[in-house]
Amino acid sequence: MTQSALNPTPPVRAALALELRPGSAAGSDALAQEQAGELGALIAADLAGFAAEATALDLVLVGAHYDPVELLRPGWPLHHELEQLSARAPGERGGRVIAFGAHQGRLPGALAPSPEHRGGPLRLLPLTLTGDPAVLAAVGAALEDDLMERGMAGAATALLAQETFGLQLEHVRYLTLHDLCAMTALQYEHAGLKPLWPLLETALLAPGDEAWLDAPPEPLLHYAGGEARIALFSPDGWRNRYAPGEGDEARLERGFARFEARQRQLSALLQAHGVPVTYAHCRSRLDPHDELA
Repeated sequence: MTQSALNPTPPVRAALALELRPGSAAGSDALAQEQAGELGALIAADLAGFAAEATALDLVLVGAHYDPVELLRPGWPLHHELEQLSARAPGERGGRVIAFGAHQGRLPGALAPSPEHRGGPLRLLPLTLTGDPAVLAAVGAALEDDLMERGMAGAATALLAQETFGLQLEHVRYLTLHDLCAMTALQYEHAGLKPLWPLLETALLAPGDEAWLDAPPEPLLHYAGGEARIALFSPDGWRNRYAPGEGDEARLERGFARFEARQRQLSALLQAHGVPVTYAHCRSRLDPHDELA
């Protein structure tokens, strides 16, 4: 499909991934403006090493780090906020490094990291490249091909990030958002959350599409219209769908309690990723798919 005003070339959206050493202190969430600028200059040099044409694009970043769930949300809100803020930056476009830092302890716009998601072992500094569509396409393809395999940050970049944020870092590397999605999918699989990923992936990459989680004994979920709907069953309705041949009342009670806990877990994860969740009470005599459609 050709690019046009209605179908523009998207920015190249990526992140600097900071992998903390086990047991390390949380450090600082955000850098002052001058420190953010210094880090931005080193990041620009690193990216030019992966794709030389990146020097012709504007690099936009914030001197702050976030949990992966704060980046992986429909519409990529942190990256979108960076792009909106950078559109008002002075200067001729192309080849600029636009780094946003904290002023009097506050970051501009909606860039403040969420205290709710502090403390994880992986923190991400979002960055975006904007500029000429042809250059964006070439640089984006190069980064998608290379970063997952050889995206380690330069030694100077890693050292400055460690010193300025006050973190003890195991690894510092670059990832595109698609790389981050792939890595998160693998992590969720290891955490027993593999059945939810296709629905979450749809919300992130194709938010106008629909997706179902329909894989008993998992809860029944339907994503459509930008929200996820979860089917709520009465104990009898749950038994009819999930345990029709079970006669042990104590086992049924434990199974239903585990089912409700799983619903809460999936709901919390979707909401952490910025996907609105609603519940639909499903009457036992009706097809629950019709209730969620």
